[in-house]
Amino acid sequence: ALTTGEMHSLGLYLSILENLCPPCFFPSASKNVRPVSHRTQSSQKHISVEEVASLRDKIRADHERALQEAKEKLRKSREELQAEIQTEKTKVMEDLKKKDPGPKPLPPVPMPKVVGVSDGEPPEPDAKEKRDKIREMMKHAWDSYRQYGWGHNELKPIAKKGHSTNIFGNFSVLLFNLYVGLVIPSSPGLKFPSTFFLQVFKLKAVQLAEKLLPAFNTPTGIPWAMVNLKSGVGRNWGWASAGSSILAEFGTLHMEFVHLTYLTGNPVYYQKVMHIRKLLAKMDRPNGLYPNYLNPRTGRWGQHHTSVGGLGDSFYEYLLKAWLMSDKTDTEARKTYDDAVEAIERHLVRKSNGGLTFIGEWKNGHLERKMGHLACFAGGMFALGADGSPDDKAGHYLQLGAEIAHTCHESYDRTVLKLGPEAFKFDSGLEAVAVRQNEKYYILRPEVIETYWYMWRFTHDPKYRQWGWEAAQAIDKYCRVSGGFSGVKDVYSSNPTYDDVQQSFFLAETLKCFSPLTSLLMSKALKKTAFNSSFVPLKVGPLNRQAGGEFLMKS
Repeated sequence: ALTTGEMHSLGLYLSILENLCPPCFFPSASKNVRPVSHRTQSSQKHISVEEVASLRDKIRADHERALQEAKEKLRKSREELQAEIQTEKTKVMEDLKKKDPGPKPLPPVPMPKVVGVSDGEPPEPDAKEKRDKIREMMKHAWDSYRQYGWGHNELKPIAKKGHSTNIFGNFSVLLFNLYVGLVIPSSPGLKFPSTFFLQVFKLKAVQLAEKLLPAFNTPTGIPWAMVNLKSGVGRNWGWASAGSSILAEFGTLHMEFVHLTYLTGNPVYYQKVMHIRKLLAKMDRPNGLYPNYLNPRTGRWGQHHTSVGGLGDSFYEYLLKAWLMSDKTDTEARKTYDDAVEAIERHLVRKSNGGLTFIGEWKNGHLERKMGHLACFAGGMFALGADGSPDDKAGHYLQLGAEIAHTCHESYDRTVLKLGPEAFKFDSGLEAVAVRQNEKYYILRPEVIETYWYMWRFTHDPKYRQWGWEAAQAIDKYCRVSGGFSGVKDVYSSNPTYDDVQQSFFLAETLKCFSPLTSLLMSKALKKTAFNSSFVPLKVGPLNRQAGGEFLMKS
């Protein structure tokens, strides 16, 4: 309801309006009353007394009706009055649109041919059908997330509700990461968001990065695994070797933080990640290997466990991609990568009795003959790093990548569902097969498909496309449900149980890796792009030494 002062103001407003413009306030009277001027006064002398009285009565009736309407208005609440005003505004706008439909639509503009793409169509006759299928899978996954899990990080496709039972809470990392992801499957060539969206994402990225900076406030500068965005207080996982930071986490910041410095001109992001690199370079490494755990307080290694899979994987990937992202000018990153790969090949890479090349895990002085699905990305990494290898070993590392791709394909092919397990052993006569029940699951992971894509890119061997297509068909057959896609708990069972989680990386990575396998992406479009660990393209540019000895990418 209106306050007394508001009602007084409304009454005063009505009175003023009545005196200033009677025809505006009493529309019916305006039809009978005309303005009086000196020229017309003499002509009105013939009007009878009865006509004047009738006109006065009509004006008085209109006046009484207007006052009654005003009283009714005063009885209404503020919300009701605002609703009526909005209704009137809407009606006026609709009337204006009817009178003026607006400019005619612009004629269609022919799209220019994308550099590096041959009409966007692969030469194989069925490639378009396969590409359309991948798009349809992406659309099904995305539409399901949008309908049932919007705003959450992930989706429960069977329960058809959001899923956020992890460290991200209700913050949707999927939405933040996926925008660029969705534009790649939509076109045979690389596309990027509009300038407007780039500016929005740049702003959001900088705001988020500022919130993450307190994580680096440790005695060593090695960041905590988690940081409270409000208080800035950081901490590590309780299970991570006496509170250590994890190699694959603090070692997988370089590309994004260097790109932030490139976007903003602020060197602090670059300085943070370069400090990590310099610290690691000074440390002793057992057998030249990087353990997965490092204590951010003491600067000492935790448990001596080295893996190219979980806990370690993307650290090695980012060493190589830091070199590529710098347009091959960051030679320090390349040297660090080459040394690490040499130690990995010497101590972790083995060949099984059946001739399958695999990457084991080093634990407390001995090699565990087990390879994780996460480590399957290394086949693509070896192929990506072949060009530029020391001692003319490009052919050797391309072959090593092919052997890892073959092994990971076998881990898929030896299951009932033709989908790979989380980990597989090479021991006791078993090869590329999961033994433990808690390693038989498949959660829509991308690493094997990523390696297929890199191997196809560098060799154009059609088998990699075929392997990718077989995996896509298996996912569509066994993981698709009405509310999206779900992981399965046992890839060796013909009647698998769903885990009811559509992982965020399924859209952001797995389906993105499928898409280029069914499109003709040529090398020109890719040479200016470096993909981060989530398959998001970042700009390649040479490093430029600035004042103060800092490196920044040239625009």
